[in-house]
Amino acid sequence: MRIPFRQKRADYGTYSYLEYFSYLTMQCIRSYRQFIELRKIVKKEQLTTYFQPIMDIQSGDCLGYEILNRPAFSQLFPHTDAFYEYIGTTNQVLAFEIFCRELSFKRYVEALQHSSMPAECHVFLNVHPNVLRDPNYRNGETLRQLHRYGLKPEQIVFEITEKQAVEDFEVFQQVLSTYREQGFRIAIDDIGSGYSSLKAIVSLKPEFIKLDRSLIQHIDTRPDQQHMVKMLQEFARSSGTHMIAEGIERPEELLFLQQQQISYGQGYALGRPSRALQHKNLDDIIKGTAPCPLRATGQ
Repeated sequence: MRIPFRQKRADYGTYSYLEYFSYLTMQCIRSYRQFIELRKIVKKEQLTTYFQPIMDIQSGDCLGYEILNRPAFSQLFPHTDAFYEYIGTTNQVLAFEIFCRELSFKRYVEALQHSSMPAECHVFLNVHPNVLRDPNYRNGETLRQLHRYGLKPEQIVFEITEKQAVEDFEVFQQVLSTYREQGFRIAIDDIGSGYSSLKAIVSLKPEFIKLDRSLIQHIDTRPDQQHMVKMLQEFARSSGTHMIAEGIERPEELLFLQQQQISYGQGYALGRPSRALQHKNLDDIIKGTAPCPLRATGQ
């Protein structure tokens, strides 16, 4: 796109203005079409729900599942990030969050009925910090949702990515205290991807921290990443926080993390996002014999 109002000759100004006006018109039309599509997705529940396992990489037990809701790819929303970025530009963030949480609980309980996983597994939900502190969000709404599906707040872990801005840690800590009093737990995602990692851990005191995949990929061969993870591990232990290593894709990474006594892990090597509750056997992964199709628990 040309820079608006940039003139190369005297008579170019009018043409540039019309071009800019046309661009704005097209943007408004696209935004309107996206809004209509969003309403349709919500009304017809046109999101596909996936579950990715989070494993205890020491014992081989499944700690729980991160729930991911993804729209179908389209011209308006060519990828998942584009869909959620659009929602962030609207006034529908809170309404969509409530809808998405309800859908997550509903489909998780449905998936449980077709597996042998214990009902008390942890459920990790991505949530924007602005939603947690939104004054329009009714107190106890999530508790009412859980009651409808027979779930307990102690099972629910709210994931807050480090990439999302928390401007006032003191105020946000007070917000989290209310949720903790109800039994909910907190995880900080993408630890290691930005400068505020330690500040987020110190201020918010999360029950879990999820190490960014950039720290985990090829960690078995990279001393700088090993040193960073070691520092975070010691810091987490002193804070009473559990570490979850994200992005484990190779048996060598898993074996290294096991040797370093990291508690939990998540990644394609342990289980890809799936519509069923499933995971792999750790011994098979380390031996390099894990079958390509994941084994669905109880099936």
